[in-house]
Amino acid sequence: MRLRIFLLSFALLFFELLCIRWIPAYVRYLSYFTNFILLASFLGMGLGILASRRPRFRFPSFSVMALVLAAVVAVNRFELNISSTDVLYFGSGTHGWARAENFILLPLIFTFVAASFIPLARSLGMLFTQTAPLTAYTFDILGSLAGTAAFFMIGYFAVPPVYWFTTLGLLVVILSTRQGVTRSGLCFVAVSAIALFLQWNTHWSPYYKITLTPALPTGYNLDVNSIGHQSMIPWQAKEPFYRRVYELFPGSSFNHALILGAGTGSDTATALANGVHSITAVEIDPVIQKLGAQLHPDRPYSDPRVNMVNADGRVFLRNTVEKFDLIIFALPDSLTLTSSIANLRLESFLFTQDSLAGARAALTPEGVLVLYNYYREPWLIEKLATMVSRTFGRDSFVSTYGGQGRGAVIINGARLDEIPKTFGTYREDGTSASPSELRVTGEGFFPQTSIAAATDDWPFIYLPHKSFPAIYIRGLLVIAVISLAGIFWIAPRRTIRSFDWHMFFLGAAFALLEVKALTTFALLFGNTWNVNSLVFFAILVSVLLAVLLNARFAVRRIWIWYLLLFGMLALNLIVRPETLLLSNVLLRYVVASCLVFTPVFIANMIFSNSFRDAEMADVAFASNLLGIMFGGMLEYFSMLLGYHLLLLGVIGFYAIAMVLRPGTAVSTHS
Repeated sequence: MRLRIFLLSFALLFFELLCIRWIPAYVRYLSYFTNFILLASFLGMGLGILASRRPRFRFPSFSVMALVLAAVVAVNRFELNISSTDVLYFGSGTHGWARAENFILLPLIFTFVAASFIPLARSLGMLFTQTAPLTAYTFDILGSLAGTAAFFMIGYFAVPPVYWFTTLGLLVVILSTRQGVTRSGLCFVAVSAIALFLQWNTHWSPYYKITLTPALPTGYNLDVNSIGHQSMIPWQAKEPFYRRVYELFPGSSFNHALILGAGTGSDTATALANGVHSITAVEIDPVIQKLGAQLHPDRPYSDPRVNMVNADGRVFLRNTVEKFDLIIFALPDSLTLTSSIANLRLESFLFTQDSLAGARAALTPEGVLVLYNYYREPWLIEKLATMVSRTFGRDSFVSTYGGQGRGAVIINGARLDEIPKTFGTYREDGTSASPSELRVTGEGFFPQTSIAAATDDWPFIYLPHKSFPAIYIRGLLVIAVISLAGIFWIAPRRTIRSFDWHMFFLGAAFALLEVKALTTFALLFGNTWNVNSLVFFAILVSVLLAVLLNARFAVRRIWIWYLLLFGMLALNLIVRPETLLLSNVLLRYVVASCLVFTPVFIANMIFSNSFRDAEMADVAFASNLLGIMFGGMLEYFSMLLGYHLLLLGVIGFYAIAMVLRPGTAVSTHS
């Protein structure tokens, strides 16, 4: 029975990570909403465990649900159309070029993913009623650790999806009954065949599904998650904003350049062609970097003047001791979230006021900072230009290009004095350009405005100001309705009446605590897939340690642990993550780990103590999962408040949970 709990938990966690990686690869733009898939998985697990209380529950098997899910994704090739200008999504249309948002697709995917988790979770819930609570939870956490480790290895070795589904299929076959083993095996053979068909001629990085198509007259176009991303073509054919900095400073080659977001190498090729003596090219995605080294027609990464670095750009800036006379932020516009529990994109901490200050510190006294991209919206150009101007204490020089996409170049640094004063204050020529035409339509020194800057606490460069975008409000409201409908449809009435609100609020608080841990470590050590995986692994280890201690020792004065928890949360509230950016990496890691993981451990001492004494362990566990889902939904308030103030929600929810703990005066009377 313990082995079965372990395998079920392994399969559930593995399937959760599989859905988060695989489905957005084939549903265009869903990679911006992977947290909705995570919320669906928690809902499905919660509903499945609640359904274990129903003696008769007719529902398709997990293998059938997995086959239908794979077939639906494969056959329909959905596209999530986004026309919102409240927040920018690169690759999607703006200014009315995109079609209206599809209000059916996201709820449909959410419902389908949630339903897929119900069969396995129901089996897990039934085992929880037959096993001592902490014993069951111990093997549940061990299985989750194994699932996390397995998917870490998949990311590390860039294993393609057919092996993901094969691994999941083997787990399901082992868990199947004698009557269902053949059906499960056949279903997953079909699922693996679908995955194999879809992955044909693709590459898989830790972040994306990557597809290459030939470009004319030579080179390749590179798509990620079915969205156009980069082109590997000769540097002369690239957009004019790649060359603008060299045109503004003619005849003066730069000695040492740093290119952040170097991608497949076009920025590097342009720099080499314009006489830059040495280049450090930093790219976060190892597979994109490797493809550029192999296939770019200009072969920039083969040039001895180029040093290729696979790293997070912000971390590189923080750790480098070199000085550069040219730093380029080279179109670092990712098309995915780095984690499913936080709205962080790969470049979120690269485009903050604090990061720009780090870039300035890495410049020589005569160095120049350059940003260019298709910025889509005028307010984003205004925002970035103002942030750069604040960093250097002088107005930035900006060139904007007509045509679709709102291309622009933003330049600042000591050498702005070399630009003729005749350019004057930024102004546009008032003429319109065709969507395919890229020519300068506006240029000059851009006046600073009062627009809100992105910071390390509020790293939302693609929001014009602190807000709760309507697109998320609508999505979350629909999810709330689906969730409530699912609970009242699946859970027996007696189970609903026994719903454990104490465990629910413990889950809500812990979800926000996880978000805070993840964002802190992403800031301190890099917003990369491996940092995120290691944080989750460390959280699970903290949970396991707390469970084992509660199983071994009789913890009775739980109020002491609440007091310790509130004390550590208050300390986290006082000590902001930015203050932990110590120059000594080892010291930074030790201090951050103590500050972040101590409240995680204490919180799980409280949870496992309550879970040990739960009269209905399955209902308590389901209540906790639904609470985690609720807390995950509240993460979106970070767009309004920043991440640090989410700690107030953590403190508030733990206070409510303490009041509702069985045996307290309030919960007894209620």
